[in-house]
Amino acid sequence: MRSSKQKSRRQGLGSIMPHLSSFWSLRDRAVEIQAKILMEILHLGKEEEEQEEGGEGATGDPKKDKKSLDSDESDEDDEDYQQKRKGVEGLIDIENPNRVIQTTKKVTQLDLDGPKELSRREREEIEKQKAKERYMKMHLAGKTEQAKADLARLAIIRKQREEAARKKEEERKAKDEAAMAGKRLQSLSLNK
Repeated sequence: MRSSKQKSRRQGLGSIMPHLSSFWSLRDRAVEIQAKILMEILHLGKEEEEQEEGGEGATGDPKKDKKSLDSDESDEDDEDYQQKRKGVEGLIDIENPNRVIQTTKKVTQLDLDGPKELSRREREEIEKQKAKERYMKMHLAGKTEQAKADLARLAIIRKQREEAARKKEEERKAKDEAAMAGKRLQSLSLNK
């Protein structure tokens, strides 16, 4: 046995179901209408761009007329003006001061002869090499503390080597004299 409330709930859902299906069909129809409107807006934007580029009608393009009078200006303005915009950008004027406009440079516009900006690491590396070269020049000239210490050590070593060579020479002379003296004694003893 079911209560009357449960029966009325079931009957209520049954009465809503046809309305839900009509809701979904209306929603689908609204999405289709929005898509058509967006397509028309895009189509109108493309037509306006084609009119601007093609120069249809009696009025010419004011920027192009100015361009023909001022031939000294670069082609950048013309490229920016003719650049096609995506989506709804053509319909909405954006005045964002932070917006960066990307421009492509031609090979002829590149400045290869001008001074090039070095990165911090490159500058530090160059400064390091120059400092090392300056130090080596001063070191070879004997002006650095390390060079002075090296020269002092070399002088001490030279003195020690000279003394050692002198001592060896003296010892060699003493041996030669002793050997000569021994030979003289032998020759004197044999002569007797």
